[in-house]
Amino acid sequence: VCEGPFSMAGVGAAMTGLRPVVELLFSEYLFLAMEAIANTAGQWEQVSNGEYKIPMVFQTFSGPRGHGAYGHSQSTQASLLNIPGIRVIAPSTPTNVKGLMISAIRSDDPVVIFHDRQILQLKEDVPDNDYTVSLDKARIAREGDDVTIATFGGKVHSCMQAADVLDKEGISVEIVDLISLLPLDEETLSKSLEKTNRLVCVESGRKRGGIGSEISAVVAEKYLDFLDAPIQRVAAEDIAVPFSAPLERACFPDNGSIITAVKSCCVQ
Repeated sequence: VCEGPFSMAGVGAAMTGLRPVVELLFSEYLFLAMEAIANTAGQWEQVSNGEYKIPMVFQTFSGPRGHGAYGHSQSTQASLLNIPGIRVIAPSTPTNVKGLMISAIRSDDPVVIFHDRQILQLKEDVPDNDYTVSLDKARIAREGDDVTIATFGGKVHSCMQAADVLDKEGISVEIVDLISLLPLDEETLSKSLEKTNRLVCVESGRKRGGIGSEISAVVAEKYLDFLDAPIQRVAAEDIAVPFSAPLERACFPDNGSIITAVKSCCVQ
């Protein structure tokens, strides 16, 4: 239960002019720190009429890991969508981890960074210089013409693999790596939808009330005229994550479920 007290200590440090980075280790422990994140870090600048800024970073790890159960295999990003005043970031590559972390520390807003357990073993050359990545912008991880996949974190790589298979079958997939979950980069997403006219949302979080649900609502409200087919959501089952590794794998979406959703979208 220590995550709550040391997160609040970080908030106090930020209020006094420091830029603390609070390590929450696992995203399942995020709920122990919600008072500090949601009611204080997120809202205090507004309730103090701008007198207090909370420039701090909460860093945590999420996603399936195998034999993780409820304590070490959940994806809890969507639990933060209703909180004002914070940024929620999900890197998908080691290079973006570095660039986003530097940008987050320099930001005057509280930032929650979710590192996906599925990408912890990825290796690539990371810039040695003062490298930053925008906290506001999505990126086009793969260009395509037939359908847009909106995804983030480790699922970017699953979607890339699925797109390779679909390409051989004549379906061209564009992958939008959201990076910023809050706020959502609507400009990049809408431009992709204007081109492809189809949308599949993919995440490791649960479908009910998930990131895909929020994206679907935004698209339905503002960009429905772009769509030629119903939006498809690919997400985890709405159950407690099983401890058994085979059952855990069955709980989360795989490449096959991504391919099925894309094909369903494209036949409309």
